[in-house]
Amino acid sequence: MDKRGLNDDGTIAREGALDQVPVVFGPVVEAARTRITETFATRLHSAYLYGSIPRGTAIPGASDLDLLIVLHDEPTDADREATRALEATLDGAFPQINGVGIVLGSASVMLSELERYDGGFFVACLCTPLLGEDLARHLPRYRPTGLLARETNGDLALVLPRWRAQAAQAVTDADRRTLSRSVGRRLVRTGFTLIMPRWGGWTSDLNASAELFGRYYPDRAGPIQVAAAAARTPSADPAVLALLIDDLGPWLAAEYTAVHGVKAPRP
Repeated sequence: MDKRGLNDDGTIAREGALDQVPVVFGPVVEAARTRITETFATRLHSAYLYGSIPRGTAIPGASDLDLLIVLHDEPTDADREATRALEATLDGAFPQINGVGIVLGSASVMLSELERYDGGFFVACLCTPLLGEDLARHLPRYRPTGLLARETNGDLALVLPRWRAQAAQAVTDADRRTLSRSVGRRLVRTGFTLIMPRWGGWTSDLNASAELFGRYYPDRAGPIQVAAAAARTPSADPAVLALLIDDLGPWLAAEYTAVHGVKAPRP
């Protein structure tokens, strides 16, 4: 893998590996493996790690555990309830992690044409196999193209109303910190994929993403750095949320649409 996250043939290299998991997070990963197997049994198709833990950059006590669980069939309400319970169990058992986030899906959707450049890319390039058959075997190799940019983050405009509603309902500092973290992450990742085809590579590092974005949009370098800071150290300041949701977010959504177009609608 070169400095732009690419293989020798110019395709995006897969991030992370089980042998990159820091030793302190080993028990967390093993517990996740066991609990997932117990919870979903024969309905489980595969499970994956993603984020800072398999990339080897996680910080004990600060980083969260990110998991993708893929079932053979479409998830039910009972599956979603079981997933929430699994998140709470793992989060409560290990002080090394600060939260657990589980994405739940089905093999058929992940391999569908509609998800080829979103969910499929996510599995093939950003996820580390933990259990079961690796779906990446059935997916293409990906390049840093405008198509990939459009289908991964070309729906930011649809998210903004929900963020505004959440900000209006956030009454505690904890609520605002939680929201600022998720908003900051999404805006930095969207900012990076906006410029990804021009830069010609891939990174999931938020600091690097914000810095690269600033090279192409220097007049927006300040706000994107605020977003990156909120993603790393969540802020309870309403002014930070207002900057991200009412200023940077709308501008970024409009610029994204102008450059890459709108993501294909989902059901």
